[in-house]
Amino acid sequence: MSSNIDDAGAGHVFSSGETQKIPVIEEKLMISSKLIETGTVSVSKKVLEEEVFVDATVTSDVLTVERKEINQYVDSAPPAVRQEGDVTIFSVVKEVLVVEKRLMLVEEIHITKHQDQDQKTFSQILRKEEVTVCRDASGMEI
Repeated sequence: MSSNIDDAGAGHVFSSGETQKIPVIEEKLMISSKLIETGTVSVSKKVLEEEVFVDATVTSDVLTVERKEINQYVDSAPPAVRQEGDVTIFSVVKEVLVVEKRLMLVEEIHITKHQDQDQKTFSQILRKEEVTVCRDASGMEI
């Protein structure tokens, strides 16, 4: 035997084909927020300048140019440029008219490279910022 009893009713009996709707109640919580001003803060900034000095080693290349007269006849032209140690040599030739044409080494130009080092002091202004934050309501620094 299939029968349903209505808890809210007075013991009403339903036949097997009958249905009854029972209302269900649900509560929901709505949460919201609002802004409340409790005080204000002020921010100030100042720029500080500081002159700094730095010692540094400065390296510079110094070239010495020396012309050496050779004035010798050669059978073939020497290399236009050659290196002997720290010296770079540029050969200068000219043709000289004689009974036959031959090369004469007129001069060599020797260039020597060496380095000089000097201590120098450089000055530069550096800036930095400093920030102060104060709460207006109490006057306390943050």
